[in-house]
Amino acid sequence: MNILDELVWRDLVADRTHDTDYDKRLRHEFGDTLDAPFDRRINAEHRIVFQEDGTHREERHEAKPLVLYCGFDPTGDSLHVGHLVPLLALRRFQNAGHHPIAVAGGATGSIGDPSGKSAERQLLTKEQIKANVDCVRPQLARLLEFDAAKTPNNNPARLMDNADWTTGLSYLDFLRDIGKHFSVNQMVAKESVRARMEDREVGISYTEFSYMLLQAFDFYVLCRDHNCDLQIGGSDQWGNITAGIDLIRKKLKDPEKPDQGRKAFGLTLPLITKADGTKFGKTESGAVWLDPKKTSVYRFYQFWVNTADADVIRYLNYFTFLTHAEIDALKQQHEENPGARVAHKALAKAATDLIHGEHTTLEAVRASEILFGGELAGISETTFNDIIGEIPTKEIERAKLDGAGLPFADLVVHSGLSASKGQARKDIEGGGVYLNNLRETNFQRPVTFKDLQFNKHLLLRKGKKNYVVVTAK
Repeated sequence: MNILDELVWRDLVADRTHDTDYDKRLRHEFGDTLDAPFDRRINAEHRIVFQEDGTHREERHEAKPLVLYCGFDPTGDSLHVGHLVPLLALRRFQNAGHHPIAVAGGATGSIGDPSGKSAERQLLTKEQIKANVDCVRPQLARLLEFDAAKTPNNNPARLMDNADWTTGLSYLDFLRDIGKHFSVNQMVAKESVRARMEDREVGISYTEFSYMLLQAFDFYVLCRDHNCDLQIGGSDQWGNITAGIDLIRKKLKDPEKPDQGRKAFGLTLPLITKADGTKFGKTESGAVWLDPKKTSVYRFYQFWVNTADADVIRYLNYFTFLTHAEIDALKQQHEENPGARVAHKALAKAATDLIHGEHTTLEAVRASEILFGGELAGISETTFNDIIGEIPTKEIERAKLDGAGLPFADLVVHSGLSASKGQARKDIEGGGVYLNNLRETNFQRPVTFKDLQFNKHLLLRKGKKNYVVVTAK
C-alpha cells in the first residue's frame, strides 16, 4: 500500500495541497522493488511520447521518493504523546520509501508558535532550549530509523536543528531577503494569528507574529539545500506550512521549468481529541510524557489501556503500525466482547513497545497483572517501584519485623485495610486478605523481614482492588 492510501484509511489526512505530479509520487510504492531489474520496477513511470511526425516512443522515468520534514519545538525536556501522530507519520513515510527529516526547533523554540495557543508562551533562555533539544533528540531518534541498511529504500532519517541555519543571520538581512515576500494582510488572515488578534485582552506580540516567517524560512532552507518538497504537521500548522510554500515559489526556481517558481507541498494531520471532546494526552496527573522519568512505563501503558471504548479503534489507526487486517480483526473482537479489552491491550502493547521497547513493556504488563492479583515471582524492583507509585503506602518500623515478627492481623490494621484487630481477624479468616498477593487466612501468622520484597516492601491487598504497600524503615 502506498503512503497516501495508508494515511487516508487511517483517517490521518486533515488537509493537503493537491498536484498531479505530487500525488503520483505519493502513490508510488518503493521498497525492495528498487532491487528489481529496471524494466520491472513498479515505481517506474511509463510514458508514451508522441513525435511531430506522428510516430511515438516509450519512455520510463524512475519515480523519485519525496524528502519531507516535520518540526518539533523543544518547549520542554521531553516530548509527550500529543507529538506522536506527526512523529509516527514521518516513520510511515520512511517505511514507504521516502526520506524524512525531523527538525528540532532550537531557533523557533525561542520564539513560540501562537498556533492553537490562547496566550503568549513564556520565553525560554538559550540554555534551556539547548538542554531541551539535547533531551528531545534521542526521543526523535527512537521513532525513526537512521541506519540506511535497515531502511527499505536506502532512506535513513535525518535530525536537524533550525538554529544551525538561523544563528548568524542578521535581522536586517532576514527582513530584506525573507520578510519582503510576506504581506501583512495575508499574515493576519491566518487562523493562528487572527484568533489571537480578535482577543483584545491577550493579543499577539510581534515576536509570536513573526513565528510564521521563521517556519517558512525553515521550509525554504530545507527545500533549497536538501531538496525537501513536503512539510507535514498538525492541522493547526496549515497557515505556517502554506506560508513556506509561497516563500519557496517566490524565491526558488523549478529546476525543470526555470521560468516558474518551484513547487512545494503540505499535508496536515488531525489534532487528536477524545470522543467526549476533551484534550488527548492529559490525565489527572498531567501530560503523558515519553520520558520514563516523567511518566513511568507502567503509567504510560495504563494510559493506553484506559482508552475509552469509543476511541480505541481510532487510536489503533493513529498510534500503531498494525495492518488494516489486524485492526479490523481487533475491531471485530472489540465489538463482540468489549469487556475483554483485547483492542485496548493491543493498543497499549504496540504503543509501549514503540516508545520503551518490548522488554520494558513486558514489565509494565507484569505490573498491571500484579494489581489484578498476579504473582510477584520474578518481578524486577523497577517494576515493583512503579506499582508503589500507583497505590497507597504506609511505613513501619523495621524493628517490628525482627525476631518473632508482627502478627498478620496487626499489620493489616497498621496498613489501614481494617479498622480494628477484630475486623482484621474476620477479614483474614474470611479469605479476603492477601500478603504479597498470596491469600493468608491465619490472622496470627508472623510477618518478618523474610517476607519483605527487595528487603523493603510488603504488598497487602483486601478484596480485589484495595492495595497498600507497607515499607520498612
